[in-house]
Amino acid sequence: MSGIGYIELLRRNSPFRRLFAFNEISFIGDWFTVIALFIMAGQATDNSPLAIAGVLAARSFSLALATPFTGMLADRYSRKGLMVGANVASFVVLVVVLGFDLLESLTSVYALAVVMVAARAMFDPAEYAYLPNICDEQELLTANALTSGGWSVALGVGSAIGGLTISLYGIETALWIDTATFAVAALGIMTLPSGGPDTSERKAARLGVVLGEMTAGWRHILESPPLRRVVFAKGLWASGGGAQVFLLIIIGMEAGFGDMAAGIGILFMVRGFGSGFGPVAGRPLMESPRLRPYLIGLSVGVSGLFYIAVSAVEWTDFILVLVFLAHAASGLNWVLSTTFLQERTADEWRGRVAGTDHFGITLMMGVSALAAGLIMQYELLGLREVIALTGMVQITLGLVWIALASPHERKMLDQPLQSG
Repeated sequence: MSGIGYIELLRRNSPFRRLFAFNEISFIGDWFTVIALFIMAGQATDNSPLAIAGVLAARSFSLALATPFTGMLADRYSRKGLMVGANVASFVVLVVVLGFDLLESLTSVYALAVVMVAARAMFDPAEYAYLPNICDEQELLTANALTSGGWSVALGVGSAIGGLTISLYGIETALWIDTATFAVAALGIMTLPSGGPDTSERKAARLGVVLGEMTAGWRHILESPPLRRVVFAKGLWASGGGAQVFLLIIIGMEAGFGDMAAGIGILFMVRGFGSGFGPVAGRPLMESPRLRPYLIGLSVGVSGLFYIAVSAVEWTDFILVLVFLAHAASGLNWVLSTTFLQERTADEWRGRVAGTDHFGITLMMGVSALAAGLIMQYELLGLREVIALTGMVQITLGLVWIALASPHERKMLDQPLQSG
């Protein structure tokens, strides 16, 4: 898994460089809308924890339902075309919503969250499957680390600027900015090479064929232990991470980092910069033969440990450091599991494996966020107790991974050495 450096990859691989740049533009705009959705849900319900958690749950459950299907699309149709189509669809939706002033109730907020995430469900598996079409094996880990880091920087920059924009100019302005970023990204991605999949033996898209291809993808994963172990690895983090993302919003309201929009923006900025820093700085850890079999479980457990620290300390600026480090650890889990799956999956299955991977993390994020919202809404536990609980869940599941999956990962690593 050793590879080239970040600057070298950007310099020599023009398609990846362009994909990375236009994704950054789109991803930054995404967070203008996400922050706006959280704020609108709070405004519509006097800051009900359950209503705010509902935005994250609606996004997560919609993604979970859609990605097995959209993953199949990425194995049938142009991955570049799907990425362009997703950005165009998002552009059109926001223009219609803003042009007809359709955001007047909590229901409309949830509806926008679901529709926007449907486009994201089409984009993510296509990009995931497309990346190995434009990057060779030597470049793949570096490309995934840069992609994750770029998404995270976009989260940080978009959240911070988005929160500030909403505070100064209002929600509508923030949404128009996001609209423009989708248009720019769609035009830019059109310039990329086509890149996969092989459609020479593709059958007509009848219902039976589509369902059969989806089922075949799940069967392929279940029959392959190296895929089966890793495909739900992100879900280990999301078991507590979905709640943690929601709880950052509640912390942002209480910790005194400014008004609601600014407080949320600052904490999401730190989350983003942390999850980007972890994979970029931690690439030597991911390349280490000694650590690699254990790193998925370790990263989940370390993330939980830092959130337990968040629950225990006074909420000064120091919690920004703890949130940064927690999400740096989670970023390692994301990049390493993604790279494992891409390396272990033939191109014809890659979209469906991506869809299942996204299904696992989004389903667990929705369940986790909704559970935390219910606990907070009905005051079953205090905020600090819920934060600590999410960390304990992650530590437990990280240890389970190390106990059950890491020995098999160790054997996989040793096999080439033994055969040599």
